[in-house]
Formats: sequence, structure tokens, C-alpha cells
Amino acid sequence: MVQAYILIQTEVGRAADVAHEISGITGVTQAEDVTGPYDVIVRAEARNVDELGKLVVAQIQTVEGITRTLTCPIVHI
Repeated sequence: MVQAYILIQTEVGRAADVAHEISGITGVTQAEDVTGPYDVIVRAEARNVDELGKLVVAQIQTVEGITRTLTCPIVHI
């Protein structure tokens, strides 16, 4: 299982709507609107890195109002 935080920038005023829509996507375990340089932080999980990439590109990035994402896979050192 691969887990990641996905940092999302949105159009002005769209953070809550984006977080709400993303929270319904399979593989997303948490989606919160926040303040700071990013507007939404998502925690997601997938079976492997390829599935995580598909989740981000095919499902999360297609949500209306998103302008940029940054995926940060979780590592256990």
C-alpha cells in the first residue's frame, strides 16, 4: 500500500468545494481545506505508485477549480 499527501492549489474561493468533491473519490482517506500556500490537503492511498499516479492524474486533477497539485508520497525510514 502506498500513501501520499497531495497538496492542492485552487481558484480563489473554491477550496471548500474542491475538498468536498475530492473527499468522495475512492482512494482518498481525507480532504481538508486549509490556509497557507496550499488550499486543500488530501491524504490518499493506492495499491502501488502507478495506481497512485492514476488516482491523481485521472481523478483528482480533473476536479473543477484545481490549478496545481503536488504529490508527496509517505516514506517510512
